[in-house]
Parts: sequence; structure tokens; C-alpha cells
Amino acid sequence: MPVILDFGPEAERKKEAPDVLIFAGTTEGRLLAEYAAEIGMGCYVSTATEYGKEILGEHPGIRVLSGRMDQEQIEGFLKEKDIRLVIDATHPFAIAATENIRAACTGTGVRYVRCLREEAGNPGTYVSVEGSGDRQGEQKRTGADGYGEMIVVDSVRQAVNYLKTTQGNILIATGSKELRLYTEIDGYQDRCFARVLSTPEAVEESAKLGFQGRHLIAMQGPFSREMNLALLRYADAAYFVTKESGKAGGFEEKLEAARQAGAVPVVIGRPREAGESLERTKEILLEQLGI
Repeated sequence: MPVILDFGPEAERKKEAPDVLIFAGTTEGRLLAEYAAEIGMGCYVSTATEYGKEILGEHPGIRVLSGRMDQEQIEGFLKEKDIRLVIDATHPFAIAATENIRAACTGTGVRYVRCLREEAGNPGTYVSVEGSGDRQGEQKRTGADGYGEMIVVDSVRQAVNYLKTTQGNILIATGSKELRLYTEIDGYQDRCFARVLSTPEAVEESAKLGFQGRHLIAMQGPFSREMNLALLRYADAAYFVTKESGKAGGFEEKLEAARQAGAVPVVIGRPREAGESLERTKEILLEQLGI
């Protein structure tokens, strides 16, 4: 089980243990933790990594769980702490984490609420890509709102399959987890520039794959249009691979930077799921507090 760090004052520690657990990992998770502290609601907040805990910061009454949990561990924690409400504010692409959290709540009868990131505005219209071959799901989105052409795929695997057929440099902003797939691209050590989190683990893993020197960029986002544009020009990128990360993830800024740099965005489409907005989730916390 993860280590629990109680950042609340001594008076808070003497209160009845909280019955709310927030799984963070996004801007929304941090904002919910800050809101819970603001309304005087003690709660547990789970982050997958030590880095996530640092980003979260310290807030009165918030008890931070640092470390990943599988379904069985989550179920054990819910029972041990008598949790009544779980808020899942993990990243839109953290599919396995969401599945484990939802299954644990179902197995223990705990109320589950999925907090969804607000999507960016629709930047264009989907049309089929001709000659896509075995790249099922690959699409092209063009024209609307001045963003220009973009390639939309369902996974990093599909993005790599598409990029194998192209020429020109590539700025990769899909993280280090699936970075190994890009090594299948001919000349990847010359063509590809990887932007990853500035953690020792991410940098070390990326370097082992052959992303080194000026081809490895370690930074913490989200990034402004100006920063994205500067990096695209630094890489002389013809393609910009990113996830459809929504407004909080700076997706619109990425598209605008790509347009200005003349680079084609290759977008990993966001998984579709049902859930609540950030504002509605805040209302649910108030309801749980009895306000």
C-alpha cells in the first residue's frame, strides 16, 4: 500500500477520518484537492508518483497517498478507511487506472464519480485518409477554425505506422511510456525529438532508447503557444505528435503552434467516456459535506 502523508495541521488530524478519496494526476485533480481544502473537507488524494505529489502541493486536511495501486489494493483501502465516495480525476489516457478504480468501487459498493477534463473546441471535420492500408482508425481532420490539416489516430501504434510513411522531423509529445514504439521509424535518432517529463526515470528511460542530446527535451507542461512554437522550430519539425489533451492540457495551444510552424499535428484521439464536469464534481463534494 502507498505511504500516506498528512499535510493537515494537528487539529485536522484529530478530526474524524475523511470518507472521500480523490485519484489525481491531472489539473482537475489538483483543483479538486484545493477546493476540498477550501471548503474544509478532509479527504485522501492519491497520486501515482512522487512527482505527482510534489505537483499537488500541501493543503490543510488533505492526506496524500503516493504510489500506484491495483484493483485489489484499492478495494482494501476503501474498506480499511470506510470510504464512501471516490472521485476519479486521473488523466483521460490513464485507461488502466480508471478501469481498476471503477472495478474496485463496484466490488465494494462505493460511489464512483468520473471527473472529465473539458474538451477543446472542435478544430475541424473528420474525413477518411485514402490509402491508409492496415492503419485502421486513421483519419484526417481539415480546414475549420484555421487550424489546418491534422491526422487523428486511436493510438501511438497507429501514429507510428503513419509516420513510417512520411519524411521530415518529428516532435513527439506523447510521453515516455510508449516512446519505444517510435524507434521503429527509420532514422528515428535523427528525425525524432522527444519531449518528456523532467523526472530522472523518464529521462533515463528515453536516453536508453536512443533519444539523447538535443533530441531529448525534459520539461513539465502544460505549454504555451509560444513554447510549443519555439520547440517545433528548434526541431525543424514537419510533424507534431500529441494527445488530444483538452483545454487544461494545452491542446489548443499545440494546434495553434503547429499551424504557425507549418507542422502537421498527429493527434492521439481522446478515449470517449461518460462522467461529470469539474464544476459538477465540486457540487458533489459539497453534497457529500452536507452543504
